[in-house]
Amino acid sequence: MNLRDLQYLIAVAETHHFGKAAERCFVSQPTLSGQIKKLEQELGITIFERTNRSVEITPAGAQILDHARLIMEQADAIRQLAQSYQDPVAGPLRVGAIPTISPYLMPLILQPLQHEHPQMRLVISEEQTDTLLQRLHHHEIDAAILATEHTDNDFDVIPLYREPFWLAHPQKHPFYTKEEITQQDLDDSELLLLAEGHCLAQQAMELCHLQNRPQQQDMANLRASSLETLMQLVAAGYGTTLVPALALTGSWVSGRGVITRELDLPNSWRQISLYYRRSFPRQQALQALAEIIKLNLPNTVEVL
Repeated sequence: MNLRDLQYLIAVAETHHFGKAAERCFVSQPTLSGQIKKLEQELGITIFERTNRSVEITPAGAQILDHARLIMEQADAIRQLAQSYQDPVAGPLRVGAIPTISPYLMPLILQPLQHEHPQMRLVISEEQTDTLLQRLHHHEIDAAILATEHTDNDFDVIPLYREPFWLAHPQKHPFYTKEEITQQDLDDSELLLLAEGHCLAQQAMELCHLQNRPQQQDMANLRASSLETLMQLVAAGYGTTLVPALALTGSWVSGRGVITRELDLPNSWRQISLYYRRSFPRQQALQALAEIIKLNLPNTVEVL
């Protein structure tokens, strides 16, 4: 058994296909298939159940896969440890972020990060929270920028900032003439939400007590897949919505007839944090990234 065998095993498990796994590992399919077969013979078990239509990992193989991923990460840690003596933050850093953060945070930090740490190569992926947590567990990314709290013994966290929610409404709306928006105003409003799976939707529901009151059917069905689309609906007069403060840098803020107002209500904010595996060897790189983020945030958010 060697690291190459474990690399092949992980590739087959993730692609469910020997040909695609071979392409990922830059070897021929017969070479990869032969090595997997030798590994199964060495261990005396079947790792993959093969049919003409699919390749599925066996229960025993799934447990071996967990160890294989950890071993590969530790092997990479040895390489990175050697590299760290030259530059602690050099090399690729794979960071995931949720869609209501990434488009607004990344433009603020990419140039400062390149200037301060030119040897760091930030590899960004944008996905919803559950997917990012799963990828973090599977060692597919190194860290995740999330807006919800997670307690997991495998993860550690660096708090980044706290951002208030702002109310966005059309210019021709009863809220336009109100000096102050109360909790009752918010509870009675026709609030537009993101589609299910976005943590921002759940946070808006909690703030506006949507779990405790029925929604009108047309508003319940009117959900957007992105914050930008949500703002277009608001601009068109379909309703109001809640916007995290950092998203106020979006292109929709000016010239579309959308009014934004900060809410002065209890718990009308969310905390953004950087989650990573405790076993991740390059924590100095994560601290460097967190520092760049904190130094380049607008004054609409509270640095932690």
